[in-house]
Amino acid sequence: MSKTNKLMIQVCLSGAGTRKEQAPTVPYTPEEIARQVVECTKAGASIAHIHVRKDTTLPDGTFIEGYKSMDLEKFTEAYKLSRKYLAEEGLDCVINLTTSGGEYEDYKRLQHLAALKPEMCSFDPNTINWNNAYIFENSPRFLNLLSEEIVKLGIKPEFEVFDTGHLDSVQYYCDKWNIPKPPHIQFVIGVGGCMPATPLNLAFMHSKLPEGATWSVTGIGKSHIPMMLAGLALGCDGLRVGLEDNIVYGYENGKKIIATNKMFVERAVALGKLAGREIATAADVREILGLKNQD
Repeated sequence: MSKTNKLMIQVCLSGAGTRKEQAPTVPYTPEEIARQVVECTKAGASIAHIHVRKDTTLPDGTFIEGYKSMDLEKFTEAYKLSRKYLAEEGLDCVINLTTSGGEYEDYKRLQHLAALKPEMCSFDPNTINWNNAYIFENSPRFLNLLSEEIVKLGIKPEFEVFDTGHLDSVQYYCDKWNIPKPPHIQFVIGVGGCMPATPLNLAFMHSKLPEGATWSVTGIGKSHIPMMLAGLALGCDGLRVGLEDNIVYGYENGKKIIATNKMFVERAVALGKLAGREIATAADVREILGLKNQD
């Protein structure tokens, strides 16, 4: 069970793949991202996980608006605008920047960390065949570089765990690079080719957590709500929601209701309160996770 009654709500605004054709409210531009960070913070989110997009022409000449990117300029603009708009509203939110926006050279996945020194960043400890469709590569070479960088910069890693063996890798990199313990684990359940999203599987993975670890959970697609409910039953420290992981809020008259990030946050807050949990503020998150890079 959680060491505290406070529940951290993280909103993952866009990911690298969700398209406006699927969910018109998914943010592409730094301006859209920053405005939604403010909107979701007002709704109860205390952590915002940011990917960035960039209009791109592919080698075959195809132009794509809002294509996945690790562009430093876009990260800088999204981060600074988010901080600016939050400050203008008298709000606070922990910013968690991705290190996994696509198939890029190692330095492109790392450059924004030294430039912006966010409080948190994602850390995917293994390579997987994502949804049995493509290779989501996280080589030992890259993970060693990432480990070295986060220790040097004092950034808290969010270890994204898709399967049980990934917990072994978390322990390995923490031990090898003296990453401060206890680790923070983000269970991402229901990706094809990885651990299926069932309460039994989540309970098993929960039983294998490193000593003292804090943890959060998200379910991909239709498993979004079941994993939130299972996580709350197991005493999770946090819930992760957002258009990165799911676009469907529910159904009405047999038709899908396409969500907004704010809708997902509001529902997570409501479920947390129904479970008797107090919704954590950004200050609470910093205390729970022991964050160092505080603005």
